[in-house]
Amino acid sequence: MLHGCTQNPDDFATGTAMNLLAEEQKFIVAYPAQTQSANAQKCWNWFRTDDQSRGKGEPSIIAGITQDVIRDYPVDTTRVYIAGLSAGGAMAVTVATLYPDIYAAVGVHSGLPYASANNVPSALSAMRNGSSQANCQQLDEAALTAIPMIVFHGDQDHTVNASNGEHLIQQNIAAQNIEIDSASPQNISVQTGKTDGGHTYSTTSYYDSDGHSVAEHWVIHGAGHAWSGGNPAGSYTDAKGPDASREMLRFFLSHQSLRRSERKN
Repeated sequence: MLHGCTQNPDDFATGTAMNLLAEEQKFIVAYPAQTQSANAQKCWNWFRTDDQSRGKGEPSIIAGITQDVIRDYPVDTTRVYIAGLSAGGAMAVTVATLYPDIYAAVGVHSGLPYASANNVPSALSAMRNGSSQANCQQLDEAALTAIPMIVFHGDQDHTVNASNGEHLIQQNIAAQNIEIDSASPQNISVQTGKTDGGHTYSTTSYYDSDGHSVAEHWVIHGAGHAWSGGNPAGSYTDAKGPDASREMLRFFLSHQSLRRSERKN
């Protein structure tokens, strides 16, 4: 679980209530912490080219932490997942893209696509206006390594433009070689709902040719830059739901990696 800017692991754990779900359903959660010396606002540096390649920078550190947990605890290596909020969401996408041999699925809340920026100015532009076409070579690399993805984004997010959620899904399903026929979208399903006394939302689910779920895009109407369904005791949360933590977990548990033998090698 990768926190957002200005947050820390304790704050993020409180706001997402992921530890409560871990106690309920018996799984392990790791919360890496970004240091202020690495980024003044404690943001993960998802926008730097040195942090967008396998074996380098922050992605390699985060993947290394995951591997340490796998080594030290009785973890089912086919059920390892990564998620994050905002800058943490963008970094979760990056880590999952670069290390598909470790993670079976990725959850992104209010984040941005892989390689959607390469410096601070382009990062700010992507956040405010939506991400533009990412580097083609990096997208080619992503096309070889995409994994199932669930995305949450508030449509009133004024920190990270909500169009980034759509771009994330487009990048992911293209990288998974899922072709969407807009004239006859047989592999898409759209549902709408409303939480009790809270937000309305739209959920678009994508399926491969065999009918297996490969991606979900949740748009929370009226929500800003905050973890949907989160505990207000944590920062950047919106208690009006839907419960992003529980929905992410549901999506994660429906995806199991088949690469156990590769991980052991």
